[in-house]
Amino acid sequence: MDYIISLVIYFLIAAVVIYIVGRLGLGMEVSSYGAAIIAAVVIAIVSAVVLWLLSFIGITVGGAGIWAALVALVVSAVILLISDRFVSGIKVNGFVGAIVAAIAISVVTWLVNWLLSLF
Repeated sequence: MDYIISLVIYFLIAAVVIYIVGRLGLGMEVSSYGAAIIAAVVIAIVSAVVLWLLSFIGITVGGAGIWAALVALVVSAVILLISDRFVSGIKVNGFVGAIVAAIAISVVTWLVNWLLSLF
């Protein structure tokens, strides 16, 4: 039961992050908070599939260094572009918009995690 509650909280926080980035107009638009919740779930599923496929062919995302960060950024942008196709409430503005949105999502996620760690 704790796992399910944690998962729900994770998706709600992820949806807030996606909604904030969508409202800031940083490469992605979000029509509503409901669409952001659906997008958070779809992005998690697409991310799991893409990362599994990459690991299946021998490419790992992560590690240290600038190259690992660039690979992770490109993978995140591709995941946003794929998710855009499945959720009608979000619109990613091309590959450059996906890169900007991926950076913005990372920064806002870091800020939210930092703020939550204060409590």
